[in-house]
Amino acid sequence: MSVEKVAVVVAGGSGMGAAAAKRLAGDGFKVAILSSSGKGEALATELGGLGVTGSNQSNDDLQRLVDLTLDRWGRIDVLVNSGGHGPRAPILEITDDQWHTGLDIYLMNVIRPTRIAAPHMVKQKAGAIINISTAWIVEPSPMFPTSAVFRAGLAAYTKIFANTYAADNVRMNNVLPGWIDSLPATEERRDSVPMQRYGTSDEIAATIAFLASEGAGYITGQNIRVDGGIIRAI
Repeated sequence: MSVEKVAVVVAGGSGMGAAAAKRLAGDGFKVAILSSSGKGEALATELGGLGVTGSNQSNDDLQRLVDLTLDRWGRIDVLVNSGGHGPRAPILEITDDQWHTGLDIYLMNVIRPTRIAAPHMVKQKAGAIINISTAWIVEPSPMFPTSAVFRAGLAAYTKIFANTYAADNVRMNNVLPGWIDSLPATEERRDSVPMQRYGTSDEIAATIAFLASEGAGYITGQNIRVDGGIIRAI
């Protein structure tokens, strides 16, 4: 008898997280979704899954999501970590509180759910964790300073995690979106992209679905650019 595959999507109520949840459900995964707005619960109901309204900054909410997922399906095969938008300001004007907010939104949003869900993947000797990051981790943009700083840290965290748990067949990779259609469109941003268009949330979801699949079983610790060629530095 085949085993049901289960995906947990954190911050999956809208945007790229919601697109990932829909794509994974279409690929046959049972889907559990956490969002703070309630949209994740509604989407999970639509997809025949499980939804929790709560914050990815709350260990209690994340634990409840994982516990409910395990109670219903008995396993977690995929964890997708998305997030919101952090503070933006000239770099010397960012306050201590704003830096701490950026840490919560762009780095702890991965560390918290991973700490709760990954031990179950290690126990079952299988799992894939995919984090939605940003294209601007190597060539940071002053438009998004807290994102660039903490997601560069996420790249380091991902490599350490991937190396630590590779022998347990638990993988972690980051998807690095460029300008995506879930963001406001401007002509200047579009013109900066070699492909001369914004990417789509569905294209990000397709990359996530591949990294969640058996076909990506030998890929771990990587930062996968999905940016239309905008970042060309290694």
